[in-house]
Amino acid sequence: MRGLFTIVMLFISNAFMTLAWYGHLRFKDMAWSKSLGLFAIILISWAIAFFEYLFQVPANKFGFKENGGPFNLLQLKVLQEAISITVFLIFAALVFKTEKLAWNHFVGFIFILLAVFFIFKKW
Repeated sequence: MRGLFTIVMLFISNAFMTLAWYGHLRFKDMAWSKSLGLFAIILISWAIAFFEYLFQVPANKFGFKENGGPFNLLQLKVLQEAISITVFLIFAALVFKTEKLAWNHFVGFIFILLAVFFIFKKW
């Protein structure tokens, strides 16, 4: 159960982080943000990233093996990276419709998934 909780929390945290890191690139399309300067954009992104931490920190705390979770530190990190790229691909497809995914993007994603496989593999 802790493993599923960790994964769900990581998905939620990465959704907020992707929005904080890349969402502001679409602010130019919104009337309310056209006059905002860089510092205002940074503050808005930090405010969004705060919610990322509300999910990321508990996900790592509950998922970490030494706290009773199922994952060691390396597994947590690689899992987070795979979830991060998954969330980003969904975000890019939905929000940045001008971005086209090519075969090399999918090959790179497969390599990330292979990293997850090898990190979790017990030899």
